[in-house]
Amino acid sequence: MNRFFVSETDIDTDAKRVTITGGDAHHIKDVLRLKVGEEISVCIPGDAQEREFRCAVSSFEGESVVCELRFIKKSAAELPVKVTLYQGTPKSDKMEMIIQKCVELGIHSIVPVDCIRCVSRIDGKKADSKTARWQAISEAAAKQSKRGIVPEIVKPMSFDEALSDATGKDVILLPYEMAIEEGSAMDETRRILSGIKPGQSVAVFIGPEGGFDDKEVAKAKEAGARIITLGDRILRTETAGMTVMAWIGYLFG
Repeated sequence: MNRFFVSETDIDTDAKRVTITGGDAHHIKDVLRLKVGEEISVCIPGDAQEREFRCAVSSFEGESVVCELRFIKKSAAELPVKVTLYQGTPKSDKMEMIIQKCVELGIHSIVPVDCIRCVSRIDGKKADSKTARWQAISEAAAKQSKRGIVPEIVKPMSFDEALSDATGKDVILLPYEMAIEEGSAMDETRRILSGIKPGQSVAVFIGPEGGFDDKEVAKAKEAGARIITLGDRILRTETAGMTVMAWIGYLFG
């Protein structure tokens, strides 16, 4: 079943009517060629109640698609924890894949971070256009994976800004190749991850291609970050965040 995102004003629950406009209306009419009576799913980005509105196409009015609201249910697609990925900005188009796959895996929001060892840096003049493009990728991935929200892609931050932003989260995780000083790194990682509770917010810091600088790791520890390992193999930056998301999804899915 196809999923679309609309604003709250597009849904009239009393009249049991949902109106879809813009690019999604074009997609329904001219690309998918849906017929009257065919069902679709509609959600409101950022809806605190995480509702899914099940509708059926009822008519085509000009540039709009009008649907009959059949029933409302809570979306089952969202994790019970809200994970924010603070991603060291990678080279080329790797960020697009990171966004796409992490949205599929249930991320709540993503923050590109300018780290010491970043090879690629986003020019301030290009930040708005880059963020808009990444947000569009997030929306497309959210539709494809039947998410109840469109994860927000935040404008790029410096490492210090990102760390300050993350201090409001319940848990801060930072995978690091020199992970744990004492005991088994993987056992400690399992213990930390299993301690995350439903309803909590989680920050995950992933370094760029060159990894985190020791100064950044020290700052993160001072801010309360829990240092974890992703195993004996060194993962690429575009793989690391997905791995953490897959583990969290397994724990809560």
